[in-house]
Amino acid sequence: MHTRDALDRPLHDLRISLLDRCNFRCPYCMPESEFHEDYQFLTKSQRLTHDEILKVARVATSLGVSKLRLTGGEPLLDKKLPSLVRGLAELPGVEDLALTTNGMLLAPVAQTLADAGLQRVTISLDSLDEDVFRKMSGGRGDLATVMQAIDAASAAGLAPIKINVVVERAVNDHTVLDLLDHFRGTGHIVRLIEFMDVGNRNGWRMDQVVPSRELLAKVEARWPLRSADRNYPGEVARRYEYADGQGEIGFISSVTEPFCGSCSRARLSSDGMLYTCLFASRGTDLREPLRNNVDDDELADILSRIWLQRADRYSELRRPDVAEHHALSKVEMYRIGG
Repeated sequence: MHTRDALDRPLHDLRISLLDRCNFRCPYCMPESEFHEDYQFLTKSQRLTHDEILKVARVATSLGVSKLRLTGGEPLLDKKLPSLVRGLAELPGVEDLALTTNGMLLAPVAQTLADAGLQRVTISLDSLDEDVFRKMSGGRGDLATVMQAIDAASAAGLAPIKINVVVERAVNDHTVLDLLDHFRGTGHIVRLIEFMDVGNRNGWRMDQVVPSRELLAKVEARWPLRSADRNYPGEVARRYEYADGQGEIGFISSVTEPFCGSCSRARLSSDGMLYTCLFASRGTDLREPLRNNVDDDELADILSRIWLQRADRYSELRRPDVAEHHALSKVEMYRIGG
């Protein structure tokens, strides 16, 4: 039985941020100028423990959640990740257990994670041009290491692998076709994501966005595409298949074509805040009740109440043609994952 919100959207998908630290400094998420060596990240005691995360996930699955995604920051900085994956994989009702990572630490642990029950990985990779990639990772990324991670994940059966590409005008948009060309025929699914106004620190402007329809036209001019059905209700990517059978690509268009109406995702931050929107300005503190030994029934009541009251649709209100949008202070994406 799915818990449904004020707009009749079911709770289906829980994104779990394990920690707020990252080994990249992507300018659109954690610019080095702000997240420098003296920056105060969460302490271990401020972050949820694995037992606390498992408790929230167990209760969420009892309310209808069937998809769990582990994010960060960079989740592979958590050295005990395989044991958490094992615990999550054993929960009844979990049909899809996935991890989003920048891939730098993945190759050595891909098989271990697969053995623990991880089913899929999504790897963020904004360009196959080494200079562009290095710039977009804040000087931290090594392209060869990430490519090895993709191979290791594939060998471990963590498939289909999704490659997430944030497309920013005049930064990496000129390298998109080369990246698509590389991954055509590999079975990996590239998803082109419009540059979003996540958090308050990336200096987002509409003119940095390459609308998905513009990218689609560019891709179709090189390889004919045909539209594909959604895999499941609420899927964020619009799917297309190459007409020559060389795989599929997706477009995530949360700026120009928002999909709030079908959003079924909640996000648990590493410090125990539950958010019902990627662009939320406020969340609900679960850490305090967890540390006061809330039982499963009480936690289920809290989660249900949060979801039943949910009516947020930030991306629809943000659109340039909707007058009621106004600037809000939003939670930083590095705290709740993408």
